[in-house]
This record gives sequence, structure tokens and C-alpha cells, in this order.
Amino acid sequence: MTVRSIGGQAWAQVGKLGNVLLVLAASCWWSLPVAHAQEIMQGTQIQELVERLNRAESSIIELGAENLRLQTQVNQSFEEMAKELETASESKSETDKSPEKKEKQGDSEKKEKEKDKKKDEKKKKKEWYEKISLRGYAQLRYNHVTDTEFGSASAQHAGDSSIEEDQEFFLRRARLIFFGDVTDHLSIYLQPDFASTPNGAVDSNQFTQIRDWYGDVYLDTTKIHRFRVGQSKIPYGFENLQSSSNRLPLDRADGFNSAAKNERDLGVFYYWTPQWAQDTFKFISDENLKGSGNYGVFGFGAYNGQGGSLREFNDELHLISRFTLPLTLSNGQIVEAGIQGYTGRYVVLGSAIRPLGVGPAVAPLHTRNRPGSVEGLLDQRLGWSMTYYPQPFGIQMEHTIGRGPELNAAQTAVERGSLHGGHITTYYRYQTPCHGELWPFARYQYYRGGYKNAANAPTAEIDEWSLGLEWQMRKEIELVTEYLITDRTNLRAASTGRSYDQFEGQILRFQFQLNF
Repeated sequence: MTVRSIGGQAWAQVGKLGNVLLVLAASCWWSLPVAHAQEIMQGTQIQELVERLNRAESSIIELGAENLRLQTQVNQSFEEMAKELETASESKSETDKSPEKKEKQGDSEKKEKEKDKKKDEKKKKKEWYEKISLRGYAQLRYNHVTDTEFGSASAQHAGDSSIEEDQEFFLRRARLIFFGDVTDHLSIYLQPDFASTPNGAVDSNQFTQIRDWYGDVYLDTTKIHRFRVGQSKIPYGFENLQSSSNRLPLDRADGFNSAAKNERDLGVFYYWTPQWAQDTFKFISDENLKGSGNYGVFGFGAYNGQGGSLREFNDELHLISRFTLPLTLSNGQIVEAGIQGYTGRYVVLGSAIRPLGVGPAVAPLHTRNRPGSVEGLLDQRLGWSMTYYPQPFGIQMEHTIGRGPELNAAQTAVERGSLHGGHITTYYRYQTPCHGELWPFARYQYYRGGYKNAANAPTAEIDEWSLGLEWQMRKEIELVTEYLITDRTNLRAASTGRSYDQFEGQILRFQFQLNF
């Protein structure tokens, strides 16, 4: 039975009720005795009867209006019931759908969600330039020669051109570093230096020069295998790989630093870094343990050989390989030991000198543009490194041997000679409650052999002690005080007088570093 049929029957019953009421009213009227009809028709009773009839008529009209109102309400109620029943029927129909239809509907909803997700991901996806970060540092130095031995050559230092006469404040480094992961398979590292002094600069300094400009190409997303392409540090020596913003002594030890001008060159290097080693290198960096960075457990590569930001002068590539092993002992102490070596041919730049201070000034043989310098001289080195990370006491040791270009004893030609050198550095990390970190350190270094990066590759004899303190007031501010006791060869070529005598003296040094 439908809702409409139920409503019709109800309305019929209401209609019957109205008819009954009308019959009863008529009966009351016609049931009056005929004998009294004549009396009623007389006098005032007629008027009373008329009024009664009027009131009966009004009651019937009111009853009809009420009947109409009730009919309207009943219709509205049944229409609402009809809507509710239809809604319930549709819901039951949806519930009774077959599993196949439900599955199709689920798949459709899933596809819609995936589309929305892809749209959101597309909106959130960053362009490569939005993934690049910027940091940098600057180093302001002041050097003061406090003592010079009698008969000593003038002050000069291979690692700091401001250690000489008439020099005061000096901007040693001013660098900005752009770095970041462009994709899962490529990261970039770009580092210009705004305080470089290139070869040949006499009256000016603070030139802008590229220090690093390379990309790391990862063979997979685990970053275990990668190729480094561009200008970067060559993997020779722990201290050479350590950033100057992170190193305690103000300059690198000569035994390893003489292996490559600016510690860098243009080439291609392969690095293998398993996951456990990646984690260890990251821990060393995060904990500020003065590490050298992630240069792999094993590395191999080829590079020009003349030095970073310098022109190449032959067709011979240098080949290099390095193996280092960072280990975490059972007590949490981290140690690292490594070995490295390279081979190649190096062209020595020449400058006119008076051999042993006698005769006219002339550039030695076998230097560039002189006989015997077409492809350069064979340059080979082998080195060992060991680091006991400061937790809180640390020690760092390195030693190198080899054969390479060296000015002969007569100072007339550059030939091949043997070389050896090394250093040992001890340091301690003290973390104060509220005044930053203090790093006292001491280092001894020595070197014997040709200094190929200097003009004419003079024989260098270096013995040097460094005592110092680094105060990291805050992460962005550091102050280093170092006292240097040195006996080293002055490597500057002089066209008058005698070249390459020993400088023996003591230097008080300060460096204020800004990190940002």
C-alpha cells in the first residue's frame, strides 16, 4: 500500500465524519413535534428559532474550515513520510549493491585521491635553484714578527703572504659557498674566494678566484658510488682535505701542502663511501670533531697536476689514489688511518736568480720556457695519515716521502730530488658552561725537499713549532691566537743578491673568523 493510497483513505474518513455531523444537525431540526411548530412560528419564538438556525449554520461553516485545515496537515505529513521512505529506499538500494559495483566505486575514489595527491606534489616540488644553500666565512689576520735571529733572511711564509716586511692587517680568506642536492643523482659545490692573490700580483690583492667548482654525480640514490667532476681538492693528506675554517693551526703543514698548489686541481675523481662510513663522517661533522669531510673510504682520480686555478703546461695527467678507514672503538672513540699516493709530471715555473748569489741573474734550466721543460719532471709522492679525534683529547699525525722537482745545489737547474716531511698536532676540546669552546693546540712540522709550487722549486728546509688557542665564542665567531717559532727557507726568488736563505724567527699571530 503506497503513501498516497493511505492518505486518500484517511481523507475519506474525515469526509464521512463531516456528513454525519450535518445529518445530526438536520435531525435536531426536523425532530421537533409538529404540534409545537405552530407555536414556534408565533411571536418571539420564531426569532429565537432563526437565531438557532444561524448558529447551526455558523457551526457547520467552522466545522468545514477545520476539516479543510486537517486535510492540509494530513497531506503535508504524508508527503514528508513519502520523502523519508524514498530516501530510505535509495539508501537500501546503495547498500544492496553488488561487491563488483562497490569495488568499482572504490577504485574510482582511489584514482581521484591519487590525482589530487599528484597535483599537491606538483605544487610542492621545488625547482633546483630552490634547493641550493649558501654559507661562508672570512678570516682577518694580524701577524707581528717578535724576534729574528742574527743573520736571518727576511721574514717569509709559504702559507701566508702577509708574513713579510711592511704588512699589518690582512684578509686571508673571504669565501661564499653555494651547495646543495639538485636531484637525487647530482649535488653541486661552488666556492669562490674574494681575497686571492694570484701569481704576478705586485701592488694589488683581494682578487676573486675560483677555489671549488664541481658536481658530485651519484650512480644510485644510496650515494655509495659517485664521480666528482670539476675543480676540487685532490685527495692527498688529511690536513689538506680539512677546511681552513675548521683547522686549528693557521696554516697547513708544508710536507703535504707542497704537493698541490691551493690543495686543488681540475679533474675527475671516483669515491666509494659505504653507508656506515657516510654515517661516521656525518657524525664527525655534526659533533664538530675537526674532521676532513667525506672524501670516501676509497678514492681514485686523474687531474691536470699544475694546481687549482693555474694553467696547465703539459699533456700529462696526474693519477692519484687514497684509502682511509674511519673506525669507532667500543668506548665510542673514533680513529681514522689512511694512505695515499700520486704520480705525474710537473712543469716548474722559472724566475731569474743569481746562482748562489754569484754572476748574472738567469732562470734555471728545466723550468718553463727553458731547455728540458717541455713535459716537466716526474713528480711522485706517498703519504700516511692517522687521526685520533678529539673526544676530548685529539692527535693528528702525517708523514710523506717521494721524489720530485728540486733546484740543484748549484742553483743552475731543476732536477729530480728526494723529499720527506710530516707533522704531529695535539689538541684538546674544552666546552665551557657559558663562554663557548676552547681548543688549545700544539704542532711540530718539518720538511726537506724541493718546493715545486714556488718559482724554480728551491730546496726547502723547514722546522717549525706552533702553540695556540682557538676560542669559539659562538658558532659564528672564532678567535685564534698562535705563537710560531720557525726556521724555514725563504722561498722568494731574488734577481739581486742571494736567494733561498733561512728565515729564523718568532711570530705572534691573530686571526678573527666570521662564520655565516
